[in-house]
Amino acid sequence: MNRPFNEQKYGDLLEGLEVSEVMLSESFYCKDFRIDSNFWTKQPKKNPNLKYEKISDILLLSQYGISISMNEEIKGYPIYRMNEIHNMLCDLSVEKYADISIEEFQKFELKNRDVLFNRTNSFEWVGRTGVYYQNDDIQKTFASYLVRFNPDENIVLPEYLATFLSSKQGVWDIKRRARQSINQTNVNPEEVKEIEIPILPMEFQKEIRHSFEKANKNRILSQQLYRQAEDLLLQTIGLKDFTPSAKGTNIKSFKESFLSTGRLDAEYYQPKYEDYLQLIKKYSGGFELLQTVCNLKDSNFMPEETKEYQYIELADIGKSGNITSCIISKGKELPSRARRKVNAKDVIISSIEGSLESCALITKEFDNALCSTGFYVINSKIINSETLLVLFKSIVMQNILKQNCSGTILTAINKTDFLQIPVPLVDEKIQQQISKLIAESFTLRSESERLLTKAKDLVEREIDEVKEENNRI
Repeated sequence: MNRPFNEQKYGDLLEGLEVSEVMLSESFYCKDFRIDSNFWTKQPKKNPNLKYEKISDILLLSQYGISISMNEEIKGYPIYRMNEIHNMLCDLSVEKYADISIEEFQKFELKNRDVLFNRTNSFEWVGRTGVYYQNDDIQKTFASYLVRFNPDENIVLPEYLATFLSSKQGVWDIKRRARQSINQTNVNPEEVKEIEIPILPMEFQKEIRHSFEKANKNRILSQQLYRQAEDLLLQTIGLKDFTPSAKGTNIKSFKESFLSTGRLDAEYYQPKYEDYLQLIKKYSGGFELLQTVCNLKDSNFMPEETKEYQYIELADIGKSGNITSCIISKGKELPSRARRKVNAKDVIISSIEGSLESCALITKEFDNALCSTGFYVINSKIINSETLLVLFKSIVMQNILKQNCSGTILTAINKTDFLQIPVPLVDEKIQQQISKLIAESFTLRSESERLLTKAKDLVEREIDEVKEENNRI
């Protein structure tokens, strides 16, 4: 049995320490035989006014995803990974594909309102949970480091389960069960099933579901507006009906290649890259090099040790150029790469190959935040920030960025090559239209996030204390 700590006997000796005295026999009843102190000293408190059930008792199904190599060549089925869950929702689109048979797919096909739980990653990411909504007719699957939970909807709705696992109470119980190693943290899904979830009234759960559904619709509308801005830009610079060369070979003299560029790798000279560059250089509005058009903010900022900062890293960047979250930490606790200070209207662009699409517009709520040195931070008096965002996330700039990446262990685009990128001088009226569309898109996405944050706050308060009936969404 779990006995109260004998404070009179040991209090002076262990003052300030968290202690829980537990019988060895009790540890045998735990999944994976837990004897680590963190598990026992971090036991969550329960609200005596609420009924609790083990998650295992309210589940109809739990299932690991499929373990398979993935591709970016659109071969097979789109597959969700651990970094494609944000704000308690699975992203609208994914980047990887799984080339599997129909029989395999049928075992791992995602269904509307599945709950996906991230069982392994960094300590901050492990336990991230989101609801999957089938918003189109494209069939999708999920990777092995995710677990699918399907609750009995007569007891717990998927949206409430995801909210509880994302709430302070749920996260507390998940983290105490997490097992940390040098580079990775894991949570055994069987232990997650041991977590006790409070069974809140179904009417309240339905209100949570309504907030999720409205948030999902808002982000779809947000994405549509972003696509309109992107289409407008691509049409303006002549990319709408443009098809780059599909040739895999190119013949260059030594003078045209190494003596001119310092590059000997074949990838750099693919004809498609030349086609994208020529498209910008022939743009009717003209072009200038990035170093002329933009201001590059590359000075290191040294955070104060005791001051708290918002810190943005690659994992915090959404698909539509938004920032989905950030780490809030004191300067002394931040990683050494947290050395770029950003301000509202800056655009941050990843320099790392494989993450080049991670570009974002800094909004007011992240003014004076810090970001990783893995980003380039730019702004411009000639091209507005919204147009810069859409431009650098477009297929033309993504290919130019990729062409200029170099290195062995860490492939990235260096500062010199970044500053030499040609930038089309988009007409000011077109820029204004793009800016308006992006602003509307971001407003809808912010409203989506607000709805989900409010839903989580209400669940947390409902668990902490029984609230009056009028305190609802």
